[in-house]
Amino acid sequence: MSAEPTHVAGASERRFFAGRGPSDPGLALFVNAGDPGLDRLRDLVLLLDEAGVDCLELAVPFPDSVTDGPVIRRSARRALDRGTDLDAVLGFIAAVRPRLRHTKVALLADWRHSVRSVGIGEFVAKSRDCGADGVLLHGLPPRAAPGYLEAAERIGQPVVTSCYAGSEPDVLAQAARHATAYLYLVAHYGRSGTAPPPRADTLRPVLATLRGSTAAPIAVGFGVRTGADVRTMGALGADAAIVGTALVDRVEQAQNAGGDLLAEVGRFVEGLRPEPVH
Repeated sequence: MSAEPTHVAGASERRFFAGRGPSDPGLALFVNAGDPGLDRLRDLVLLLDEAGVDCLELAVPFPDSVTDGPVIRRSARRALDRGTDLDAVLGFIAAVRPRLRHTKVALLADWRHSVRSVGIGEFVAKSRDCGADGVLLHGLPPRAAPGYLEAAERIGQPVVTSCYAGSEPDVLAQAARHATAYLYLVAHYGRSGTAPPPRADTLRPVLATLRGSTAAPIAVGFGVRTGADVRTMGALGADAAIVGTALVDRVEQAQNAGGDLLAEVGRFVEGLRPEPVH
């Protein structure tokens, strides 16, 4: 990797979510890099950018995730079977990021599978140098968190923090304090793709608490599947909604059926937005 960043974002560029108001909150979509294959994924990412998707959570695939349901686990396995690893994903971001006019890229990686052998400092530096707008570490041991945050702050790489709606107050406070890209509020405990729609009575007070503790955007995920779910997140006070399993499932169906993947994804994303006002 080059020692210099391929994309240096200023403060205004680092805004992950456009402020369109409660009826049309920001939108983040999750995909596993390598599912579809990276050549096809490039076209998909450019489609998302054209559609105005605010953020792509791009995961370095890893096996047997305890926080993911069967849809995302199958997706990760397909990507791993194609040989997709950290270096391939970093190279992919370096190639596609300069072509994106709107969409930001949050690089998601698993501590045990992708980061531990590289080292936190090198991983964070490589994520910045390839053009990733932020990083999110999965399964990071608590003892490693201070070093991770310090390394990211030292080079100016924004981080995504996370907490559950049912987390203890001190966990909520830590997530709020350390979020510099955005805060991912997980609506439910459990595995992705198996959760019911987020509960308004649970999320509203948590969002209010977090809002008073951080200037970073707050995005809600787990159980967000439809345009109605996205709009509900905005009405509750979230800056954005995160859709993962529903999109990955659509990608899987299109690949299995031999259909037009880009057309299928385009229709899906269109359905997540409000109806146009005439």
